[in-house]
Amino acid sequence: MQEPVPFSTSAPSSPDGIGLGVGLRTVHFAHILKNWPAVDWFEIISENFMNCGGRPRNVLDQIAERYPIVMHGVSMSIGSTDPLNLDYLQKLKQLATETKARWVSDHVCWTGVASKNTHDLLPVPYNEETLRHLVDRIGIVQDILERPLVLENPSTYVTFRDSTMTEWDFIRYLTMETGCQLLLDVNNVYVSSVNHDFDARRYLDSIPVDRVVQFHLAGHTNMGTHCIDTHDGHVVDPVWELFRYAHERGIRASTLLEWDASIPEFDVVHAEVLKAKSWLQTAHALDEPYVINPPSMETAPSRLAGIPQPALYATAEVE
Repeated sequence: MQEPVPFSTSAPSSPDGIGLGVGLRTVHFAHILKNWPAVDWFEIISENFMNCGGRPRNVLDQIAERYPIVMHGVSMSIGSTDPLNLDYLQKLKQLATETKARWVSDHVCWTGVASKNTHDLLPVPYNEETLRHLVDRIGIVQDILERPLVLENPSTYVTFRDSTMTEWDFIRYLTMETGCQLLLDVNNVYVSSVNHDFDARRYLDSIPVDRVVQFHLAGHTNMGTHCIDTHDGHVVDPVWELFRYAHERGIRASTLLEWDASIPEFDVVHAEVLKAKSWLQTAHALDEPYVINPPSMETAPSRLAGIPQPALYATAEVE
């Protein structure tokens, strides 16, 4: 396995990155422009601004003059078998330059095939073949963007019989081989742990702490038999507890609150992310970052017998 690629010098240098941020949403434009709230930074959905002008872009430009901006995408489709969309990547790079984005993120997923966009974040099988596929594509993306790509762990609802490693090992190997950085979505860890019956703390124990540049926090919907990542309410206590546990493990990163449906007033959203401060007051910081030393790929299969699986499976083949 090749040596890890060094971090970009543009990565946050302070212990907690650039602080506590919220997602920039159109319903809050007027409030932000009128009040210039004391939020540390904003995250934008990249696709909402890549091909637009007019008022949305004008508002973004004004906000980018006063606040740090981070870009978060939903259509890179890094896991698809379709060729990478080079026009999309060039527009992504241009937007990052114009907004002086601190970093650019997307998801470990695929969003379409045969040039069709499903507008959903679909899971990939976790095996050596998929790993090699994503490693190659991440390398191309990082060359085009001229910066490390930041990738988020997805929320998932099915697993694949073809998977030969856990999600957390798969993500760890991605960082080792590409130098990509991580957006650790704590709510997604919790949602997937409920859906697939695994230990969420074990997941966090396996994440390389020095690769995480951002946290996501969000609300979800508990359906009784499973959870859905809906981003439509307050963060529940078990997710806050996982966030605190990640901090206790030594992960220091910028933190963002996502609220994308039934969006309340800006002050409600901002107050929700500010809860992070009180939850971390009881966290005991480690003297030194705790770094996991991943096993070699050659020894990984011996640990795979106990991979948790839900009642519903999917195969990687398309018939």
